[in-house]
Amino acid sequence: MKNNENTLHLGEFLPYRLSVLSNRISRAIADGYEEQFQLTLPEWRVMAVLGGEPDLSAAQVAERTAMDKVAVSRAVNKLLESGRLERHFSPEDKRRSVLALSEEGQKIYREVIPIALGYESKILDKLSEPEKLTLMSLLNKLEDIQLHADEN
Repeated sequence: MKNNENTLHLGEFLPYRLSVLSNRISRAIADGYEEQFQLTLPEWRVMAVLGGEPDLSAAQVAERTAMDKVAVSRAVNKLLESGRLERHFSPEDKRRSVLALSEEGQKIYREVIPIALGYESKILDKLSEPEKLTLMSLLNKLEDIQLHADEN
């Protein structure tokens, strides 16, 4: 059944479907590392962002992960307490504190990456090359549409 302006069929509503799919994929990947590393999904997202781009503020991490600032703050605090993150002053602005993976955090990051990439491969291996290109093109287009919608 098609959604129209008077009805909403949640199972056919694009934002809902994207959210559910994203949550299922994230949960499946998290199942691969949570128990082994005692790492929650928000903690991993913080680590993943900082593993690729160190020396970010907590606000910048929240922006890049699209997570709620409170969830990021909790994850950051747990990671700081466990010694997986370090807080220091920005090299560019000594008044601003930034976050980076500690040596222990970098070790865990390197161990979780193959788990995440392996799961991604399981999904992408089921798609043909043209389907992969189409998927990436559509994701880029949807992200671009959303970026422009956020500006308005």
